[in-house]
Amino acid sequence: MAAAKLLIPTLSHFRPLTCAAAVSASNPARLVPHPPDLLKWIKREGGFVHEAVTITQDTTYGLGLVASGGIPKGSDLIVLPEHVPLKFQSDKDDEADSVSLPLSNRVPEELWAMKLGLKLLQERAKVGSFWWPYISNLPETYTVPIFFSGEDIKNLQYAPLLYQVNKRCRFLLEFEQEVKNVLKNLKPSEHPLGGQDVDASSLGWAMSAVSSRAFRLYGKKLPNGTHSDIPMMLPLIDMCNHSFNPNARILQEQDAGNPKMLIKVVAEREIKQSDPLLLNYGCLSNDFFLLDYGFVIPSNPYDHIELKYDGALMDAASMAAGVSSPNFSSPAPWQQEILFQLNLDGEVPNLKVTIGGPELVEGRLLAALRVLLSNDREMVQRYDLSVLKSLSAEGPLGVANEVAAFRTIIALCVIAVGHFPTKIMDDESLLKQGVSVSTELAIQFRMQKKSVIIDVMRDLTKRVKLLLSKETTTA
Repeated sequence: MAAAKLLIPTLSHFRPLTCAAAVSASNPARLVPHPPDLLKWIKREGGFVHEAVTITQDTTYGLGLVASGGIPKGSDLIVLPEHVPLKFQSDKDDEADSVSLPLSNRVPEELWAMKLGLKLLQERAKVGSFWWPYISNLPETYTVPIFFSGEDIKNLQYAPLLYQVNKRCRFLLEFEQEVKNVLKNLKPSEHPLGGQDVDASSLGWAMSAVSSRAFRLYGKKLPNGTHSDIPMMLPLIDMCNHSFNPNARILQEQDAGNPKMLIKVVAEREIKQSDPLLLNYGCLSNDFFLLDYGFVIPSNPYDHIELKYDGALMDAASMAAGVSSPNFSSPAPWQQEILFQLNLDGEVPNLKVTIGGPELVEGRLLAALRVLLSNDREMVQRYDLSVLKSLSAEGPLGVANEVAAFRTIIALCVIAVGHFPTKIMDDESLLKQGVSVSTELAIQFRMQKKSVIIDVMRDLTKRVKLLLSKETTTA
């Protein structure tokens, strides 16, 4: 990963706590050349690691966990006692933590990874840290877009992700100054990073380490009997790679004779020799996988495209689709009331709508199209909004209305795919030429976005043909 020089000039100046030069995604260097044995450390701390669980180098994902022999379904694979996960918590007796806590309070909730990242940096800087056997095994660099070159950030070609990357880069630059201002006048004994300087690069490394490896699990028990939800880094467990069809899952449970919480990874099914150990990180779009984890999933069933619901755009798409006199820009009062109920109108509307993913077309967008392409107020009011939002409710307002709605979405897809400067064939040709890791990720990402759009167009085109053939048969 090259430093993002166009957006974060400071990332080109590496300091003791920062990541080093770029490496290949398939073979990321560890923080130290020969780190301590992580399995031995976990066992020494009272944890458990199944005898068939081994760390291995995978050509696709880098380091991961693999079964060296068969493991029966239901077996404990890894068990961590409560004190082994790395969590952010303030210790009143620790002066360094008392500095980290106020800093963490300045981090917006959506960038929660930076809060735990401060704790990670503190432990990385501390001589003799309890977590050093774990931290020393962490990658030296991460393939997330905040470390892309300015050119590769542009190569993503997708405005919603560009916005998020730029937002994170700006935050790191601003937070660097906040951290420097807090740390500059501290005595050495109070300094949470052992007197070392901190910059946007080291903060970016810590945030990326947490976002790509932390899990949100139960924290302390609350007075109402529930548990707080806190992110924590789980040594060794976080070496399990991702799959939507995992063979393992994380459990939290209390030992009968011990009130403290144990964190386990259990085999969901029989695991054969040489099988990787896989967890499901979540049903996420490629935006999240690239932004937080640094990889892209081909044919991701949860990937989607974001669009802005805009009357003029909808009118243009409808006219392009051959719909006569659409009135998205000037809906009737009764139609406007339904848009308000869909939160697509009003004082604080949510105009972000999606296509793709399990829904294919977001329900709010589908309902809006069906309603605004209909002039029959009475027919519309016969149906509950949940029906109008459902793709499985075939043509509730009639075949002509449904065909017009689908053709409008297909036209929106044509407009969306036209916003990408390159075609999929161009992207495939570029990948064959051999490119850097970050360029490859950017190209893979935009190819998947275009594929989502094309798949939606194909699906809706089939639905239109089916509707028209049914109508012809009925006639």
